[in-house]
Amino acid sequence: MINVLIVEDEIPAQINLKKLIDKCCDNSRVVMTLTSVRQTIKWLEENPKGADVIFMDVELSDGICFEIFERVNVTQHVIITTAYDNYAINAFKVNSIDYLLKPIVEEDMRRAWSRCKERLESRVAGEMERLINIMSRTNGETSKEYKKRFTVKTGEKIAIIPVDEIAYCYSKDKSTYAVNRNGSQRLLDYSLDTVQEMLDPKIFFRISRSYIVSINAIENISKYLSTRLKLQIVPHTDDEVVVSRSRTSDFLEWLDNN
Repeated sequence: MINVLIVEDEIPAQINLKKLIDKCCDNSRVVMTLTSVRQTIKWLEENPKGADVIFMDVELSDGICFEIFERVNVTQHVIITTAYDNYAINAFKVNSIDYLLKPIVEEDMRRAWSRCKERLESRVAGEMERLINIMSRTNGETSKEYKKRFTVKTGEKIAIIPVDEIAYCYSKDKSTYAVNRNGSQRLLDYSLDTVQEMLDPKIFFRISRSYIVSINAIENISKYLSTRLKLQIVPHTDDEVVVSRSRTSDFLEWLDNN
């Protein structure tokens, strides 16, 4: 059973949310409904494992919900619910799984719940993987070696592309290209999936099916279609470089950690 906490200060919204949860969120149980920042902080401090998922409105009776994340370590999966779209970037900064605009429709609720279940099911696997990695390091195993350079054959010559000079990689028409910081680009002999495995994830992030970007290539970030992010990268490209909706939360966490 997946325990759900509702943080919502309006009674009609509480009632509607509970009905949607009953209808769309299988294997769930609402364990508590709270209405304020203060109540939520207190409850989470006293019940750190009392809920698996939190449906959280932004504007509560005594403040904005993001104050909660500043006061207590929120380990639960959070789905933000609000009538406004101007809190989206803040929502993803606190690693919320989804951002549902009121009035919430069943399709959006089912999608958000599906993502929650996937995250919950992968948590145990993730913890096991981390334990294995810790044990491997303890046993003296070497850490993974990432690609330091690519070699590309052009006619009779072989070009060497140092990875630390790559700004981003992209795929187009089933081909993969690496773009250097000086603006030159080379065709690589690998798929973008393979290139992703070769690059250090502390430096490079797969923002979409088509783009991998270096943290050093990001010039600025702006909101795109309310719940996604658009990047300005250098060297500039005519493409719209947009972070996939499913990768936005992980992307913001990657930025914070690097």
